[in-house]
Amino acid sequence: MKVEVIKFDNSGRGIGYLNDKIIFIPKTVPGDIVDVEIVLEKKNYLEGRLVEVITPSKLRQKPICPYFNECGGCDLMHISLSESLEYKLNKVNDILKRNKIDYEVTKIIKSECPYNYRDKVTFKIVDGKIGFFQTDTHKLVEINYCYLCKDAINNVIKDIHTLNIKNGEVIIRCNYNDELLLSLNTQDKIDNIETLINEHKIVGIVNNDKCIYGEDYFIDKINDYLFKVSYNSFFQVNPYICSELFKLIEKYTDKSNNVLDLYCGVGTLSIVASMNAKNVLGVEINSNAIIDANLNKTLNKRNNVDFICEDTKNILNKITSDFDTIILDPPRSGVVQKVLNKIMEVNPDKIIYVSCDPNTLARDLKLLEEKYIISNFKLLDMFPETEHNESIVVLEKK
Repeated sequence: MKVEVIKFDNSGRGIGYLNDKIIFIPKTVPGDIVDVEIVLEKKNYLEGRLVEVITPSKLRQKPICPYFNECGGCDLMHISLSESLEYKLNKVNDILKRNKIDYEVTKIIKSECPYNYRDKVTFKIVDGKIGFFQTDTHKLVEINYCYLCKDAINNVIKDIHTLNIKNGEVIIRCNYNDELLLSLNTQDKIDNIETLINEHKIVGIVNNDKCIYGEDYFIDKINDYLFKVSYNSFFQVNPYICSELFKLIEKYTDKSNNVLDLYCGVGTLSIVASMNAKNVLGVEINSNAIIDANLNKTLNKRNNVDFICEDTKNILNKITSDFDTIILDPPRSGVVQKVLNKIMEVNPDKIIYVSCDPNTLARDLKLLEEKYIISNFKLLDMFPETEHNESIVVLEKK
């Protein structure tokens, strides 16, 4: 069925109309005229699969990756980097507008390079083959190179088969020194780890949460900070953009600030903020992350930061007016509403909100705008070639 693509939606899919219904078509570009197959029909919309590009858009470019049309990893490799950055700005501003937030974002911080930036990737293994699943399926796209991964990760992909894993997954992490940490999840017997150890800079291999070689962590370095990164801990996947985020955190804190860092993880933003702030308290529900956070405090010789292990929504009595600055870096689901309500009750001078989801960010900003105004809002292109981005917003009380 023939469709003209009119624009992108907020998930990076092309949008057109077919039989008076809106249709969403992945891997298409505004201006494309395409042949599509309907894969889902609902009352108010359709979802389609691209069969053929009949007439390509002037915006369309040939993806550098041969797996792009099948793989579910990238969304925007069929347009230029400048077009993808404009799309991300427009997307966030559209979400703000729909939530009736009167602010226009004008700045997006570009990644150092749109390729070979990721230092953590999860690969699926099916019938001994390694790759990624197609979007919304369990159909494997076998690969031997990912254009988003750092070179050290790509170099080890070709040797994963030596482990003789038939089915499972492997998570590969890489640090600033190209050292690799592998986390395996499989019921198969692991063989021949010596091949990987001899050919690559492997510092640790974990299988089903049990360390079978080396250590279950490595040390990573961002700017002048050192961080212990465990095999299962959260850490930003783009080192260059992470370094830019850290610079902004430093910029937005000063020596008079008493900072409360909620959802602090392994303490990265707490430690960065402590370089300028008077005192910092980090809160995190994951006990292993808190262990790492305290080690990171020691690694970076910070005496003005402390950490507690607790669910953020259970420490509301600790959110007091003693804190004039609050850092929020929640999961994709955003901040629990009763935590936001408590923050507004305390009414700190400043809130620094770091988010990877513009929809939940806008929802939370709408609630906070009762007492706060946005003084700064920057996008960071943490995930080039995909529809995702990171945001950092500074709010100051009215």
